[in-house]
Amino acid sequence: MAKLFGTDGVRGLANKDLTAELALGLGVAAARMVRSNPQNQGRRLRAVVGRDTRISGEFLDHAITAGLASAGMDVDRARVVTTPTVAFLTDEGGYDLGVMISASHNPMPDNGIKFFAKGGYKLPDEVEAHIESLLGQEWQRPVGGEVGEVEEESRAVDKTYLAHLVNAVGMDLSGLRIAVDCANGAASYLGPEALRAAGADAVVINASPDGRNINDNCGSTHPQQLQNAVLSQRCDFGVAYDGDADRCLAVDHEGNLIDGDKIMGMLVLGMREEGKLPGNTLVVTVMSNLGLILAMKEAGIKTVQTAVGDRYVLEKMRECGYGIGGEQSGHVIISDYATTGDGVLTSLMIARRVKQTGKTLKELTDFIKRLPQTLINVPNVDKTQVGSNQVLQQAISQAEDQLGESGRVLLRPSGTEPLVRVMVEAATQSEADVICDSLATVVARELALKD
Repeated sequence: MAKLFGTDGVRGLANKDLTAELALGLGVAAARMVRSNPQNQGRRLRAVVGRDTRISGEFLDHAITAGLASAGMDVDRARVVTTPTVAFLTDEGGYDLGVMISASHNPMPDNGIKFFAKGGYKLPDEVEAHIESLLGQEWQRPVGGEVGEVEEESRAVDKTYLAHLVNAVGMDLSGLRIAVDCANGAASYLGPEALRAAGADAVVINASPDGRNINDNCGSTHPQQLQNAVLSQRCDFGVAYDGDADRCLAVDHEGNLIDGDKIMGMLVLGMREEGKLPGNTLVVTVMSNLGLILAMKEAGIKTVQTAVGDRYVLEKMRECGYGIGGEQSGHVIISDYATTGDGVLTSLMIARRVKQTGKTLKELTDFIKRLPQTLINVPNVDKTQVGSNQVLQQAISQAEDQLGESGRVLLRPSGTEPLVRVMVEAATQSEADVICDSLATVVARELALKD
């Protein structure tokens, strides 16, 4: 059987790849994994389950809740909430397990299941592998009063997290006019309400979820509507969430897109000014643009790179005590207030920085000059040979010599497909295009799968 867990939980086409039966089994396996901890023997275990606004989330919610309860866990169903809300509740509510049903920025037909351990942190790879190994195993099921109870939560869940977010901002944001694209997703209530509670004027778009319109030509993956709203409504800036609101991208007052790299660069300077930047370090993934790395170096700030995935960023942050990290895609983790990427928190912190400095978002982020980047996906190749094929390694070395310090090369095997992603950054777009195309040709020829 193919590996179920990817970089962010189990994900696939709802009711085809991710079925009610699989969700039920994952619930049972996850509960058994928690129960296997000797510290959990002989006591009632508790889980909280949330979902985004996808119509498929309704049956998957019921299915995984049934699996957890049948395996002896008491379950609180938080219903529609953001992913960071589930992480927060898992920690603050003292739950043994958190579950979020969402495919994040993916189209509506997809869905996913991600788990949070006690404390609100995403599960390490080895724990996910343990859950997967337990799927379908025979075991002694609890009966009678040993099965779990299921309770329904209310909008009070959002209000609890709303108070946490407003407290994190710590200042009045009045005077700011902010456009908010909620992607018809889980933050359709929470996002605008948090900005308003902090004093800002929120101009809201795409906050009418109907189960089918999540991420549909809106949100962080489709920022055009937000760009138009910022300009037409004369906003100071705009923010866009994805379906589960664990990421945030922004738009400045001129309509320019501000990605996660620029957001992190801006926030990290503010944290250093306030003496709140542990290790004088920003944690990023290998996919962050070289322009950010160079800008941080120029500003005297260290950067540490990890594999792609916000949980790997967080693992490095926790290991070394760093305070901020994230991804170009808009996952930003601020460890004083969150255990995962949090789009609503990020939008509030952007607003805080703009209000603090009196500068525009454009002025605050212009110091980061994004290098031209080209990305080519090469399918039907043996991805395991990327590091060992001598012809390919020689081609990579030649490309790196040609680019010097003004660019870089990255080859990243897919975690789920026979595919290699070739990425090149260079001083000019034409140079990036030419070198990337040349390397992709070498990958396709040298690593082609044999019949």
